[in-house]
Amino acid sequence: MSSMPLSCPLCGEMHIRHYHGDSRRDYWHCQICQLVFVERGQHLSPDDEKAVYDCHENSPEDMGYRRFLARLFAPLNERLAAGSHGLDFGCGPGPTLSVMFEEAGHSMALYDVYYVPDRQVLEASYDFITASEVVEHLAEPGRVLAQLADRLAPGGWLGLMTKRVRTREDFARWHYILDPTHVSFFSEATFEWLAVRLGMQVEFPAADVALLRKPLSSA
Repeated sequence: MSSMPLSCPLCGEMHIRHYHGDSRRDYWHCQICQLVFVERGQHLSPDDEKAVYDCHENSPEDMGYRRFLARLFAPLNERLAAGSHGLDFGCGPGPTLSVMFEEAGHSMALYDVYYVPDRQVLEASYDFITASEVVEHLAEPGRVLAQLADRLAPGGWLGLMTKRVRTREDFARWHYILDPTHVSFFSEATFEWLAVRLGMQVEFPAADVALLRKPLSSA
């Protein structure tokens, strides 16, 4: 367990309590934004993290994977205007969600820190941005999510899919914490806090899905 003062990687506050520990890591709970997180000293190295991702075998031809992604795709797609422009952030080695949106008539850009590290796409503006099974991997979720929200056009959507923290008891036996690349764990309350921080509205249309919408104007 860390003896150093910790600050939350989402909100930056230091109101932190120990939440859970196992043989590999400690998990901390922010009393402000409710994020549960692993401190940086217990994260994998970039090389070890990428080695885990290299084992993923997702592809657009995998119908089971498409059904999984449909939990995010379907509710977001029905909220988009025809021909919208999107970014699939953290697309991984086998981009699939972007293909689904392209098949629905939208244009897509891709970014992944390991597989499509084109930072120029992070300077453009988008009607929607997706991050499926991404936020749980973020060491600096506050910085990254604020950056993504800033890239949205007025009225734009940020679509996130990640399994959510429910209770401390469930967390202790949760399979999701067994993945060593998972370091940030969001609850519904965390997303509600995030929406307020970003000046957006949030809704939860499907299991593990959060949709945040930017206002149409700053007025």
